Amino acid sequence: MGHILLLILVLIIMIIGLAGTIIPLIPGIPLIYLGYFIYGLATHWQHYGAQAMVFWGLITVLTITVDYYAGAIGAKKYGSSAAGIWGSVLGGILGIVFLGFLGIILGPILGAVTGELLAGKTQKEAWKSGWGALIGFLAGSLFKAIVGLVMIGTFLWWIVFG
Repeated sequence: MGHILLLILVLIIMIIGLAGTIIPLIPGIPLIYLGYFIYGLATHWQHYGAQAMVFWGLITVLTITVDYYAGAIGAKKYGSSAAGIWGSVLGGILGIVFLGFLGIILGPILGAVTGELLAGKTQKEAWKSGWGALIGFLAGSLFKAIVGLVMIGTFLWWIVFG
């Protein structure tokens, strides 16, 4: 019975992590990795071992890195200057502080637009940069969700068939 409760607890952590791949305030992929760690530790690494933990640890770091830069990469692809990129980053921080969840999405967009306008770009160019920040954010979220689903699917495969 203890094994079932452990599995339920780990799956709850992983599902919260999966939600965090879309909800930026929840550390999605790190929570899914934590689920691997807790289960492995509690079961004495019965279904997977150090190689799996190193592999998923590297994937976790890669995903965090991609997510961190996704908005800036999107803004840059849409012609953003350094001012727009910095505006996007600062807007993201200020957006969370002042607007909560909505600020996570609006902050980088408005920050990129503000940065571009302060740098002397036209409104059209500034909004194009803001659009790029949004596209980058959405692409990063999609990437994290896919990685999260693969991590959870692999975990379940190893537990059920391993």
